[in-house]
Amino acid sequence: MDYQVGEIVKLAIGADHAGYYLKEQIKEYLKSKNIDFKDYGTFKIESCDYPEFAYKVGQSILNQEVDLGILICGTGIGMSITANKIKGIRAALVHDEQTAKLSRQHNNANVLCLGGRIISEEQAKKIVDIWLYTSFEGGRHEKRLKLINQLTGL
Repeated sequence: MDYQVGEIVKLAIGADHAGYYLKEQIKEYLKSKNIDFKDYGTFKIESCDYPEFAYKVGQSILNQEVDLGILICGTGIGMSITANKIKGIRAALVHDEQTAKLSRQHNNANVLCLGGRIISEEQAKKIVDIWLYTSFEGGRHEKRLKLINQLTGL
């Protein structure tokens, strides 16, 4: 599903222990902007396994319980790897504003992956804003997404 600027409906958010604090900060930010979300955990700082949360968020998108997802672990790498193994998920590991924008414009990413140990709360808020309110350009990029699906079976 493609969203136009300002049409955010509902998000899923999930993190492991290394992303817990940034997840909580992003949740407060989403609340302040009246953006609806569902938190899939973790709900504690004790060590846990990131693939469980990536799977839950990915499935919530595929089951159309939410529209887009945000995943956070220490670097964002593990969440990105896991989420991208789920058919229909296009997860983008983003550490700056430019890649946030391009991940939506060119790749129509439906999951944003962040590194809780890599970026600051302020940087994360900027990235989330840009990512949520940037639309997919379609055109030549649509052809490439179809080719990815064809080549990978995903």
